Amino acid sequence: MNGADVAIVAIILVSVIVSLFRGFVRESLSLATWVLAFWLALEFSDRLSTLLPNAIHSPLLRIWIAFGVLFIVTLVLGALFNNLAAQLIKRTGLSGTDRALGILFGVARGALLVVLLVLLAGLTALPQENWWHHSYLLEHFQRVALWLRAYLPPRLADQISYS
Repeated sequence: MNGADVAIVAIILVSVIVSLFRGFVRESLSLATWVLAFWLALEFSDRLSTLLPNAIHSPLLRIWIAFGVLFIVTLVLGALFNNLAAQLIKRTGLSGTDRALGILFGVARGALLVVLLVLLAGLTALPQENWWHHSYLLEHFQRVALWLRAYLPPRLADQISYS
């Protein structure tokens, strides 16, 4: 086991610990809120920007402000909903189950994060390093990264190499 393997285990372990304390409901609602905030901001920032005052002369700046407003408002509303859901879980006595499922969420999120890091590393010379080839765990995550590469735009996918 080398430093890369230790780093992989640490990333997954930190994700598991965070998810254990937050629970599955909070973690999944938090992720859904971030995805929703990004989508809403992308989808509606152009429309909202037309409602902003003309004192902001730059159309691009109006779009960025609208994006930020939509993103932040969605995150705040999502956090409020998340807290209500967490209180409901606590009152129903399902917090143990919620935390146990949170562990599974943490493993999945940590593994996905490692896969994304390995995918990004494929854009660099890191996969040619000696320590990369001596890692016990990297080859497994590299296989998943190669599978994901097929879903990327061809111009980007062609830049990712592990040989």
